[in-house]
Amino acid sequence: MESTEKKQDLETPKGDYGANNIQALEGLEAVRKRPGMYIGSTDTKGLHHLVWEVIDNSIDEHLAGHCTHIQTFINEDNSITVKDNGRGIPTGMHKKLQKSALEVVMTVLHAGGKFDKDTYKVSGGLHGVGVSCVNALSSLLTATVYRDGKIHEQAYSEGKPKEPVKQTGTTDVTGTTITFHPDAEIFETLVYKYDTLATRMKETAFLNSGLHLTLTDLRDLDEKGEPRFEEFYSEGGLLEFVTYLDESRTKLLDTPIHVSGKEENVEVEVAMSYNTSFKENLHSYVNNINTREGGTHVAGFRRAVNREFDKYAKDNGLFNKVKFKISGEDFREGLTAVISVKVPEPQFKGQTKGELGNSEVVGIVSRCVGEALKYFLEENPKLAKKIIDKVILAATARHAAHKAREMVQRKNVLTGSGLPGKLSDCTSKDPVDSEIFLVEGDSAGGTAKQGRDRMFQAILPLRGKILNVEKAMEHKIYENEEIKNMFTALGVSIEDKDGERVLNIEKLRYHKIVIMCDADIDGSHIVTLILTFFFRYMKPLIENGYIYIAAPPLYMVKKAKQFRYCWSEEERKEAVAAYSKGENDNSVKIQRYKGLGEMNAGQLWETTMDPDARILRQVTIPDAVEADRVFSMLMGDEVPPRRAFIEANAKYANVDV
Repeated sequence: MESTEKKQDLETPKGDYGANNIQALEGLEAVRKRPGMYIGSTDTKGLHHLVWEVIDNSIDEHLAGHCTHIQTFINEDNSITVKDNGRGIPTGMHKKLQKSALEVVMTVLHAGGKFDKDTYKVSGGLHGVGVSCVNALSSLLTATVYRDGKIHEQAYSEGKPKEPVKQTGTTDVTGTTITFHPDAEIFETLVYKYDTLATRMKETAFLNSGLHLTLTDLRDLDEKGEPRFEEFYSEGGLLEFVTYLDESRTKLLDTPIHVSGKEENVEVEVAMSYNTSFKENLHSYVNNINTREGGTHVAGFRRAVNREFDKYAKDNGLFNKVKFKISGEDFREGLTAVISVKVPEPQFKGQTKGELGNSEVVGIVSRCVGEALKYFLEENPKLAKKIIDKVILAATARHAAHKAREMVQRKNVLTGSGLPGKLSDCTSKDPVDSEIFLVEGDSAGGTAKQGRDRMFQAILPLRGKILNVEKAMEHKIYENEEIKNMFTALGVSIEDKDGERVLNIEKLRYHKIVIMCDADIDGSHIVTLILTFFFRYMKPLIENGYIYIAAPPLYMVKKAKQFRYCWSEEERKEAVAAYSKGENDNSVKIQRYKGLGEMNAGQLWETTMDPDARILRQVTIPDAVEADRVFSMLMGDEVPPRRAFIEANAKYANVDV
């Protein structure tokens, strides 16, 4: 009887839950089984995350004072090589595991010198899964170590050693070289983006003054056969970083305020400046890791800014004529700041290290920044007054914006549903299934209404170019009819919460918001204006993956009853070649679609709106620092940076003659 019960427990029928369903994944198998838990995702973001994990190890060597150069190569086959001149990973025998320390580091989770306080005082990759995760998710990885006058090497496949660690030569340098091939079975794409890597390295150089980083793309050769190459180096560190971020904004301070201090082994460095824009532009880092969701170091910084500026203004009677309450965000409007802290044992929320949780850091940062600001305000009364005047202007504008929002929302309540009259809504009331097309012009809007599937597709025509919100105070945006229509159609609202303005998306009516404009220069400009609005006022919609850009075709190539839509010049040439009998074959006809209105309802559906055939480009923010800088540059007041950007990227421009 006992043996029968045991057998029933182990050999459970399909679909039941028994002992055999319990799996114990060993070594790096867990990483391959659930890669998203370790690197966030398996899309292009996760692919690039592999590079950061390897570079972070080299950065840790730099922070420990042993590395001055980090070289990164994108190889012709999209594999990555990272070389540093640090001490080199130890290769001696690990007493407990009885194998080379190199093999331990490369194949065992939570193994590495960063858990030893004497080896690394601070470290970016403190979760300890970095390079071993990269190894697990690579079809091939080779580690070469230059240390103690010898060169050692080991190769791995899917995290497993192909051979023992072996000595391959002698050397008079130190360092580590890692070359890895991301596994095609794991990742959705294997193509690395040069600009994504370059942006992150530029950021890293600012955060580590004196460190040389280089990026070489062996896939992209010039006329002389030389690969694309950049070096990133900063002597001024965070001061240069803030100046770089504000290059396209009108400055209030000629020189950024610099804060540097240390308390309880926590190092604090801050650079901050003010400009005439209407948004706070704050970027935070812990041990060189970008903490996108902020955390205790950001809370400490904001506390100090609010406290010191408020105290100075009140002590000097600068708020005497203000008739409404000044909020915390008023002190930070037009503020650009970079906060960098070095914490010996940081507590991050999640493996992707998005938010710092160490409670003691709040007070440390608040005291360090507070002391520096108190000194700055006392020593620079003219600049202090200029900043306080900006604060009062921000409070006045916020008060006006609050009234304008109330007016819009009250009007919506009084008129029933509050939905714009131009909106052709869909039948479905489930946001997950529903999508809305923001269409350029009434004419194209009419065509889209005829061509759509009204069950789940809504159409909102937008007349002309919406307001450039980069140059406008907030209360002005509520006077713009098209922007008001977007707010009410989407069902979102900006609300005041704990003294901060936040976007409430609980009543969002569509989980796909598709910008659909003409495929010409004016259409591209309208797309940019709408994206600027979403980035500045509805960023959570982008962060949640709700914003898309439609891709209408550029051409239709037709011969007799045969036709093909083309989305690029290359596709057009291929279609012409496929249909042509010879060079002078005239029954081949090419139609260039410069506007959505040139297509009938059926064509618009089958090329641009049909979920089974269309191309949608999802809008993401892979790098908030660079996105903020580019939006300010393209849509702001300063012309020289915009001209330089356009000239540098002219070969990518879509120019219609």
